[in-house]
Amino acid sequence: MSTADPAARDLPALLDAARAWLAQDPDPATRAELEGVVAAVGSGDAAAEADLAGRFDGTLEFGTAGLRGALGAGPNRMNRVVVGRAAAGLAAYLRAQGASEKDTVVVGYDARHNSDVFARDTCEIVQAAGLRALLLPRPLPTPLVPFTIRDLGCVAGVMVTASHNPPQDNGYKVYLGDGSQIVPPADAGIAAEIAAVGDLGDVPRSQAWRTLDEAVVDRYLDTAAGLVADGPRDLALVYTPLHGVGAAPVAQVLEQAGFAPAQVVAEQEEPDPDFPTVAFPNPEEPGAMDLALALAARTDADLVVANDPDADRCAAAVPTPTGWRMLRGDEVGALLAHHLLTRGARGTLATSIVSSSLLGRMARAAGLPYAETLTGFKWIGRVDGLAFGYEEALGYCCDPENVKDKDGVTALLLLCELAAATKAEGRTLTDVLDDLARDHGLHATDQLSVRVADVALITDAMARLRATPPTSLGGLAVQAADDLAEGSADLPPTEGLRYQLEGGARVVVRPSGTEPKLKAYLEVVVPVTDLGDVGGDAADAVEAARVAAATRLDALRGDLSLALGL
Repeated sequence: MSTADPAARDLPALLDAARAWLAQDPDPATRAELEGVVAAVGSGDAAAEADLAGRFDGTLEFGTAGLRGALGAGPNRMNRVVVGRAAAGLAAYLRAQGASEKDTVVVGYDARHNSDVFARDTCEIVQAAGLRALLLPRPLPTPLVPFTIRDLGCVAGVMVTASHNPPQDNGYKVYLGDGSQIVPPADAGIAAEIAAVGDLGDVPRSQAWRTLDEAVVDRYLDTAAGLVADGPRDLALVYTPLHGVGAAPVAQVLEQAGFAPAQVVAEQEEPDPDFPTVAFPNPEEPGAMDLALALAARTDADLVVANDPDADRCAAAVPTPTGWRMLRGDEVGALLAHHLLTRGARGTLATSIVSSSLLGRMARAAGLPYAETLTGFKWIGRVDGLAFGYEEALGYCCDPENVKDKDGVTALLLLCELAAATKAEGRTLTDVLDDLARDHGLHATDQLSVRVADVALITDAMARLRATPPTSLGGLAVQAADDLAEGSADLPPTEGLRYQLEGGARVVVRPSGTEPKLKAYLEVVVPVTDLGDVGGDAADAVEAARVAAATRLDALRGDLSLALGL
C-alpha cells in the first residue's frame, strides 16, 4: 500500500527528492529510468510530472504483508534502495530483539524480475549487520522459507516474491523465528527501524553470506512426500506452474510419492517473469487456466492442478458431464480437510472469516476445535494446535508442524492422493463434495471483486455501507452486522464489514490488502434434506440444492452491487 497523493505536488521538492535518490541508487537501470523522467519534467512534460509525483509523493508502507508494489525508481516503487532499506531495518529490529552473530536469517526468492538481485542485496546487508545470512540455492517456492526457518532454527526469513501479482510487481515477505509471517506489533517495529535508516550508501554490506546447497530443498521435498500414505496412485494428471517456480519441485515430489509424471502445460512450464500466456498469473483469474483445461480435455485427464508463480497456492479443476469445472478454494479446502480427518488428523481446524463456514461444521462433527481468524496465513498459521488451515484464496496449510504457512506443493500432493483413492473406488472428487453437502448442508460461496484505479472509491463505498447499513440482501434479512474495524474478543481490528443473514448466509466486505480491489465474500447454506421430493436419487437432491444456492448467490450479488455503488 502507498501513501502517495499525486494530486498534491511540490515540483521543486519532488525534483530535489529525485536527485537525492539518484545519488544513492546502486542500480544503473533504475537510475537511467529516473534520469529520463527528470529530464522529461524539465522539458515541461505533464505526464512525466505526474509520473514523478507517483514515485515520490509517498513511500511503500511496510506492514503485515511486508512490501509489495510496482518495480521502478523512487520510494513508492520496488527497487534496490527500498529493498536495501527494508533489509537494514529488519536487521536492526532483530538485533534490538536480542539476535546476535550466531543467529541466521534465510532468504528465498522466486523467478520475478529482480527477485534474485533483491535477495542478494538482503543477504549482503543482513550479514554486515552482524547476523548470518543464508540464501536459498535457486528460485524456489515460498514455502521453502518457513520450512527452512524451522529446519535450521533461523531467527527470521525473507521471501522476495509478489506471489500472483502482475509481472510489473515484486514484493518482500518477512517471517520470524517461529516460521510464521509477521503480525503486529512486529510489523510496526520493523517499519520504525526502516524509517530510521539513512542514506543507503552508508549502509554496510558484506560478501560473507552463504548460499545453501540442495540438501535443504531435498529435506523439504522428502517431508512433503512423507505426508501421503501407501495407497492407489492411478491418476491422469495435468499440471501448470503458470510460468512460476513450481514445475521442478512438483515433479520431484510426485515421483517420490509414487505418482506417474503429470502432463505439464508446455507453454507455461518454464519460469518467465513476463507471464506471456496470461493476463494475470493467478489461477483464480479468468483465462489463466485455459491452456491447462484444454490439455486435460484432449488427454482425458482425471484432475487438473495448478500453482501460482511462487507455488504457495494450489488450484484444481475436475471433469463433469458438461466439461471441466474449476473448484472454488472453499471446495478444495473442504476436500483436504475431509481427507485429513479421514486419515485421523487431530487438532484445531482453522480458516479465515471470509472463507466458508463448512469447515466449522466439519470440525464440530469430528469433535475437534475450530477457529476463525482474520484473512491471511499470518493469522491462520499462529492458531494453537493447528492441524489444518485454509483460506478461500487457494491457500492451504496441510503440514503446520513443518510449514506454518500456505503451501501449494503439499496441498497439490494430498489432493492427488485423495483423487487417486476416490478413482480406485469408482468415484470422483465431486462425489466427495456431494457427500459433504448431504452431511453438513450445501455451502455455496462466491465473490464480488471490483478493481479500481482510484483507491478513494473503495473508501467511499465502505463509508456508504456504514452510513446506510442494509437490512436485507438477496431477499434474506440481515440478522447481525459487525464492523470489523472495531475488533472483538476473538479478532483484532481490521477494515471490513460482516453481515450474518437468515438461513446461515453471510456477506463480508473488505478492501484487498495487496491489490487495489474491493472484495465481497458471499455464502449461502442450503440443507439438502429440506428440499422435499425432487423425484430422483440423492445426487439429484444435491444438484437441486446447487441450483437453489446459485439463485440465492445471484440475488445477493445484485443487491450488494447496488449497495456498494461501484
